[in-house]
Amino acid sequence: MDSKTPVENLYSIEPALSSSSRRSNFSAHSKSVGRSSIREVSFSDLGPKPVKYGSRGAESETYNMSQKEINDEDARLVQINDPVKTNERFEFAGNSIRTGKYSVLTFLPRNLFEQFHRVAYIYFLVIAVLNQLPQLAVFGRFASILPLAIVLLVTAVKDAYEDYRRHRADKIENNRLASVLVNHEFQQKKWKDIQVGEIIKIHANETIPCDIVLLSTCDPTGVAYVQTINLDGESNLKTRYAKQETLLKIPEKENVSGLIKCEKPNRNIYGFQANMEVDGKRVSLGPSNIILRGCELKNTTWAIGVAVYAGRETKAMLNNSGAPSKRSRLETHMNLEIIFLSLFLTALCTVVSVCAAVWLRRHRDELDYLPFYRRKDFYEEEEDNYNYYGWGLEIVFTFLMSVIVFQIMIPISLYISMELVRVGQAYFMIRDTQMYDEPSDSRFQCRALNINEDLGQIKYVFSDKTGTLTENKMEFQCASVWGVDYNSGKGSSQDQKDGYFVEVDGKILRPKMVVKTDPELLQFARSGKDTKEGSHVHDFFLALAACNTIVPLIVDTPDPTLKLIDYQGESPDEQALVYAAAAYGYMLIERTSGHIVIDIQGERQR
Repeated sequence: MDSKTPVENLYSIEPALSSSSRRSNFSAHSKSVGRSSIREVSFSDLGPKPVKYGSRGAESETYNMSQKEINDEDARLVQINDPVKTNERFEFAGNSIRTGKYSVLTFLPRNLFEQFHRVAYIYFLVIAVLNQLPQLAVFGRFASILPLAIVLLVTAVKDAYEDYRRHRADKIENNRLASVLVNHEFQQKKWKDIQVGEIIKIHANETIPCDIVLLSTCDPTGVAYVQTINLDGESNLKTRYAKQETLLKIPEKENVSGLIKCEKPNRNIYGFQANMEVDGKRVSLGPSNIILRGCELKNTTWAIGVAVYAGRETKAMLNNSGAPSKRSRLETHMNLEIIFLSLFLTALCTVVSVCAAVWLRRHRDELDYLPFYRRKDFYEEEEDNYNYYGWGLEIVFTFLMSVIVFQIMIPISLYISMELVRVGQAYFMIRDTQMYDEPSDSRFQCRALNINEDLGQIKYVFSDKTGTLTENKMEFQCASVWGVDYNSGKGSSQDQKDGYFVEVDGKILRPKMVVKTDPELLQFARSGKDTKEGSHVHDFFLALAACNTIVPLIVDTPDPTLKLIDYQGESPDEQALVYAAAAYGYMLIERTSGHIVIDIQGERQR
């Protein structure tokens, strides 16, 4: 592996920084102030590196897109810290959300519409209607309606309870509190009352109430770290940046104002295009400057932003199409079986009606004496008033009455039993102690009772990356440096006692994850630049420790003298490589948007 390539990549550590920030943070001189102090290293110390890394085409395209002018017809104008003026011309949506499927007025028609998607319910309804006709009544009229009414009622109660839980969750979400700037003072305000244009302050580990453009953070360089697990399922931290023009503004002490011209609400959670005018300056905004609703602020004490999308117009809610009407594979299969049974029932009733037609032809003259057809009294004067509607209608009536008689071929009790079984399954799943998560104090939640039976019935899973099907656990196994393969197979897994560690302020700092090391590669890493191989290995591990987006987090342990360093990043591959560099003595200690600190064999370099 060419050592020049990874070192050149040091220039891409923080692409969002301006060129002036880079020049100030990476000075053209170096100084050493002792073993325990930090030695500043500039790029000039690394020597000339003529090898170019990557392509500038993508960066140029991204830059052109961010600078693209937004048409006034396709733009949303947001007055910073002025929600009244922002909503004066266009009254944007409030921040209240609603994920429930029904309301009080729409519950009955919508629920009945959803339930009659089951073919069996339509079949039972037809049977009940036919039995109401006097000419076709086989059972009591009320008796034919009661089973279907019970099935519809049980399902409606279940659906109503599920929707009640959605409304209850919406109420809890809408009544959460956030710090909103009011008269130069941050005050607690319910999420549902937040308006577009208001300035919001988010503290560490809090959830973002709406889509906000980042204005400033606790970090002097304007970087904030967020977790987007509620949006895309990724638990790794992502970086967001505040513009230098708003970074030093303090909303509590000065009047923060400006205009943001951004695109209209859309579902693209990875894209954002806008311009911001502050203090007569116009700056472009991109995806790295917006934090979406549902993200959590991590490893950042506080962050301040202005709301640009709220409520149902946020990207998270636009991607939420509402509570779908889910149907299990068993229910779909049952619908198909009912269609086959209906065809068989039709054929059977056709045979019965044909036989009845033949019988009527043969016994036409005997209808006066048959109890089913006649209505006259043999002891009185003869009258031709028997209940006979003609040969054709009698065949039709016989067919329909046969349908009513043979309706038990499709048992309605099956659906009542299925609904009750699903409710019981949900109860036992929720009460399952083995599905309880103690750290978060949360139990298993059954959000859709209709698909309980689909658990464990998945046949195909389409995955575009690791982590969906696998454990997503990356481990450093071996390396090839300058054509030399360091994989002797004699490596030993370092435990907490023998692994690499550094001492900071009288406390021991160790990597959280244990990495298996190769003895020969470890010897070259410790030798530094004294040998040719050691120089190559030094450049290799320096690139692993520096060229990444990893954020080091300090984790407490029961031992007050021991701290663990946990590397959080967007890629598990980067995490594995940084842990490997730390195991070989190149430990990433600190990262900001302006500099990084790496402990190299006991010497801290910045």
